[in-house]
Amino acid sequence: MADREFGFETLALHAGQIPDRETGARAAPIYQTTSFVFDSADHAASLFNLQTFGNVYTRLSNPTTAMFEQRMSALEGGRAAVATASGQAAEMVALLNICQAGDHIVSSSKLYGGTHTMFAVNFPKLGIETTFVDPDDAENFRRAIRPNTKAVFSETLGNPAINMVDIAAVGAVAREAGVPFVVDNTAASPYLCQPLRHGADIVVHSATKFIGGHGTTMGGVVVESGTFPWDNGKFASMTEPSAGYHGVRFFETFGDFGYTMKARMEILRVFGPAISPFNAWLLLQGLETLPVRMERHCANTMGVAQFLGGHPKVAWVNYPGLEDNKYHALTKRYMPRGAGALLSFGIRGGYEAGVKFIEGLQFVSHLANIGDAKSLVIHPASTTHRQLSEADQVKAGIPPDMVRLSIGLETLDDILWDLDQALSRA
Repeated sequence: MADREFGFETLALHAGQIPDRETGARAAPIYQTTSFVFDSADHAASLFNLQTFGNVYTRLSNPTTAMFEQRMSALEGGRAAVATASGQAAEMVALLNICQAGDHIVSSSKLYGGTHTMFAVNFPKLGIETTFVDPDDAENFRRAIRPNTKAVFSETLGNPAINMVDIAAVGAVAREAGVPFVVDNTAASPYLCQPLRHGADIVVHSATKFIGGHGTTMGGVVVESGTFPWDNGKFASMTEPSAGYHGVRFFETFGDFGYTMKARMEILRVFGPAISPFNAWLLLQGLETLPVRMERHCANTMGVAQFLGGHPKVAWVNYPGLEDNKYHALTKRYMPRGAGALLSFGIRGGYEAGVKFIEGLQFVSHLANIGDAKSLVIHPASTTHRQLSEADQVKAGIPPDMVRLSIGLETLDDILWDLDQALSRA
C-alpha cells in the first residue's frame, strides 16, 4: 500500500508486521530462538558476507526484533533502526558507531545522569572527549565544535531538567559542521515529537520508558534518517573497507541505511548489547497503545502542573505545557500534541520537606524510572544525579529542592489527592 500515507495510530498497530502466513496468527509471534538454520553452505556464506538478507543469530537480528525495529523506524519517520538491550546501550551503539579514540562530541549539559556519566567518565577512557554546553542557545553548540567533532547530542526534553531544545536550530549547526545531530527522544516519544522531521539525523530511545509504558521491559533503539551524507570526508569508518566485517564499505553498499547496518554488524555484533525477542515482543505491545497513553499522560500532567502552581507549599513548577514556562513556545512548535508526562517542582522547606513529601505519598511510587502507566516520584539530586558534583547538578538544571514527577494514567482527582495529602505532611 505504498500509495497510502498511514496515520500514527495505524502505524503503531501494523507497521513492520502482517498476519503470519503459515498459521494466520494476527498477533506478532515471538521467535524465541538463538539461531537460524541455513539452506546450504552457499546460503550461509552469503549471509555472513552481507550479500543476502536473513537471520543468522539473535544477537544480530531476529524476526520479532525486526518487527519492533521496523515499527519504531516508521513511527519516527526514519529509514531503519537497530534495537538494543537498554536505552544506555542504544546511546553507546549510536555513538561508538561513528566515534573512536581521538574524536569529540558536543553535548547538551542537561542530560539524564547515566548519559552524563557515559560521556564524562566512560567515553574518555576510550579516548572520546565530550564538551557540555548550555542547550538553550544553539550558538553554544557551534562554539564548542572542533575539527575532530563527530556528533552533536541532545535530549528532546531534558531529563530531569525538562528543558526543550530547539531541534531545527541545533540541527542546522550540526549540518554546517558536517556532523550528525543525535537526539534522545525518550521523554517525548515519537507520538509527541519526531526529531528527524525537524533536523535531527539519528534518534535514540530508552524504550524501557514510554514505548513499553508499563515499567516491565528493558530495551532501547537507534533510528537513522537515511539522509546524512556519510561520504563528506569526516567518517572514514563509513566509507572505507571494514576491517571487522569482510572489507565491506557500509555507506557504499547499503546507502541510506548504511549507518544502521554498520551499527548492527560492527557494534551490536561485537559488544553484544542485544535485546531479547521476548522484550522486543513486549515493546511491540506497548507501541500499540502509545498514542492513547500519551494523550492521557499529557492531560493528567497538565492538571497536576496547574494544581501545584496554585499550592501554597510549592515554590515553583517547571512544566513546558504551562504558558509562563520559558520553553512553552518551543514545546508548542515541536510537540503540538502535548508537553509530555514529566514535571518538576520545588517544595517550600527544601530537602527535609522534600523527604517528608516523598515518604508521605500513598500510591505515587518512589523509584528511579519514568514513563510508567503508574505515577512516579524521585529526588534527582540525591539519586539519579548523585554522582554529579553540586556545580554539575546546577549545570544540568537540578537544584537541590527539585522533585521530579512522572505522571501516570490514574484518575486525575486521585493523583491530586495523593499529592495534596503528602504536601500537607511536609
